Amino acid sequence: MDNAEIISTYEEILVTTNKMLAAAQSNEWDTLINLEKQCRELTNKLIENETESTLSHELQQKKIKIIHQVLDDDAQIRSITEPWMSKLQDIINTNTYKRSLQQAYQSSNAFL
Repeated sequence: MDNAEIISTYEEILVTTNKMLAAAQSNEWDTLINLEKQCRELTNKLIENETESTLSHELQQKKIKIIHQVLDDDAQIRSITEPWMSKLQDIINTNTYKRSLQQAYQSSNAFL
């Protein structure tokens, strides 16, 4: 990848994380998941293709700015999704507990 392609890919990641944040804010979980996959593909593209080329000071600063914006989006997405994930985990745990109780009672009723 040349320097322009590297910066362009970082910009694509930023656009994607902006969309992910909007999806999280709108509770559009399927969209968020699909966008997260796109973001992962772009990140993998960078990992696989970014060489040790030296960016100019200007491009390095642009890259740093983009990374900070992506990290900010990520923090906001996490602040939305983590409470939701916690609630989902509580629901799953409650259902698992209920199922275990139900199975225990069914097993004990078999002996009666």
